Amino acid sequence: MTERTRIVLIPSYDPGPILYETVAAAREQWPDVWVVVDGSSDGTAAGLDRLAQADPGLRVIKLAENRGKGAAVLRGLEAAAAEGITHVLTMDADGQHPAGLIPRFMATSAEHPDCMILGKPVFDAQAPLLRVRGRRVSNWWANLETLWIGIGDSLFGFRVYPVAPLLAVMRGQRWMRRFDFDPEAAVRLAWRGVRPVNIDAPVRYLSADEGGTSHFNYWRDNVLLTWMHMRLLAGFLVRLPALPGLRSRARRAV
Repeated sequence: MTERTRIVLIPSYDPGPILYETVAAAREQWPDVWVVVDGSSDGTAAGLDRLAQADPGLRVIKLAENRGKGAAVLRGLEAAAAEGITHVLTMDADGQHPAGLIPRFMATSAEHPDCMILGKPVFDAQAPLLRVRGRRVSNWWANLETLWIGIGDSLFGFRVYPVAPLLAVMRGQRWMRRFDFDPEAAVRLAWRGVRPVNIDAPVRYLSADEGGTSHFNYWRDNVLLTWMHMRLLAGFLVRLPALPGLRSRARRAV
């Protein structure tokens, strides 16, 4: 596996000090970790700059204002593509994602370079029940929109993406710039023939005392997801004649 063509990419918006733990855990597992600071005002940009001065494996990209998770990922993808990076593993800054699985996800990506490697969350007792149940709705729609091609979870952001097709998808339309990024990326890549490979991954929901943060807004983000699925459903209907063939090819490749 050529490690230098694969990086860990962490979009970050006001996560607080937990970000430093996330970055340290990722660096223990992988030689190249890039953080895109999405207009944060919590001082973490300066803290990351100090860490990067002593760590050549850490790169910090800063956006002047908050643009959303998808926009931060897009900025990282563009910088990665310019340096010949072929795959990125995205993970959240808030400590929820299992850094210890980075090598396994990267190895699976190396075995299946044309695929997207999707984390399938395994929740513990601390997971908010409303969030766990709510994601089932998004997962059902994402699987309908791809004729059940195999997206294990549409919302979990611990994933390895091939850079070129994801850039093509994002440059081709104006959406996917905020909380709608993860599910729309999975669906639109599946439409392009990028097969999903699912790997179970444990999720940690940290309390406020543990440094946990969340920018999820129940009403705002569910409205955003509803509008996203309306767009995707329209795209699904246009692509419906071709989807059975995509699904058959994906299943033969398993």
